[in-house]
Amino acid sequence: MLKTRRRIPRVALLVETTRTYTRELLAGVRRYIAEHGPWSTFIELRALDSSPPPWLKHWDGDGIISRTFTPEMAEAIKASGVPAVEVRSSKLCKQLPFVGMDNHLIGRTVAEHFYNRGYRSFAVYSLETETFFEQRVQNFVSTAKAANCSCTVLPETQPESVSDWEQSQARLIDWLAKLPKPVGIFAATDQLGVRLLDACQRAGIAVPEEVAVVGAENEETLCEFATPPLTSLRYDGATVGYRAAEVLDRLMSGKKPKQMETLVPPRGIVVRASSDDLVINDQLVARASRLMREGASTGITVDEVCRKLNASRSTLERRMKASLSRSPKEEIQRLRFRSVERLLRDTDLTIDAIAEQTGFTHSHYFQSAFRERYGETPGAFRRAANPKPDRTES
Repeated sequence: MLKTRRRIPRVALLVETTRTYTRELLAGVRRYIAEHGPWSTFIELRALDSSPPPWLKHWDGDGIISRTFTPEMAEAIKASGVPAVEVRSSKLCKQLPFVGMDNHLIGRTVAEHFYNRGYRSFAVYSLETETFFEQRVQNFVSTAKAANCSCTVLPETQPESVSDWEQSQARLIDWLAKLPKPVGIFAATDQLGVRLLDACQRAGIAVPEEVAVVGAENEETLCEFATPPLTSLRYDGATVGYRAAEVLDRLMSGKKPKQMETLVPPRGIVVRASSDDLVINDQLVARASRLMREGASTGITVDEVCRKLNASRSTLERRMKASLSRSPKEEIQRLRFRSVERLLRDTDLTIDAIAEQTGFTHSHYFQSAFRERYGETPGAFRRAANPKPDRTES
């Protein structure tokens, strides 16, 4: 007797695919399907503000996983009558089970990152049009104030034109100028973090010596594009996707969800140059660090730094070791090799060109110093950082 084949559920994934986080989210869904499927899935390529797809009104599928950005989409999902799980906005889709990042932990984690580096003045740069960020901002502020630290908030609107952008940046520069320094600023998104760093660069504000910045989501393209590269809190999209699929599977089986809200903790902070140092309270060391940061790629020496500061080498050595646990020479080398790593990962420049751009007098010396520091050649480092995809034989 033939065994009746189980009907495969048809699931729509209304998730935009333009971000690292959402691609990880879809990978988490895929992992759940591999373990518990099969499902027949439909992914529609979508922008953040896409209108509800016309087919949704008459679709007779079995389940939906959605990142909802508009009330219109929320209403369309509700009207479909299909079991659904929301993975972005618990406020827009109150009737649906929600699986997403824990915004309370996001705010607290970033505040603790700044506090542990010695910051006692905090600030937040967020979108006033996006209620989704309220929890992370509120918890950042409350964590700062619980530690007796000052904290101010600048709500921002989305610029719709070049003139709006310029006005926004001018307003941001004015706000930055008035903040007590040094200050740790939480940008509620990586996009806002990039805007913040651009404003610092325009205003000549040293990052991270005067202003340290941490974003949220760890969208790698944006974070590495920023000057300097943006520190960011990393989401756990894979777990969100997996848990969302788990909840949807339960709904499609006719069962109620075990809970209406599943919150996933972040995966920690990916530290880059925008917040990679401790607070420097010694003004001589702070000025030296800035000179080194600005001149590392042009081959600045410790003696040149001392001359510009009118300080003896022994004084600078002693005070830098007390503040940073590094000598001036070690700090210059650290900054140079950080630039080397970026150029090896992100460009096709020759080794000779990289040596020249990062302040090394001779390529041979650069390669020897690199091997001593990393235990491998610059070429081996580059190959490991940029592995070639496997070739498929036809």
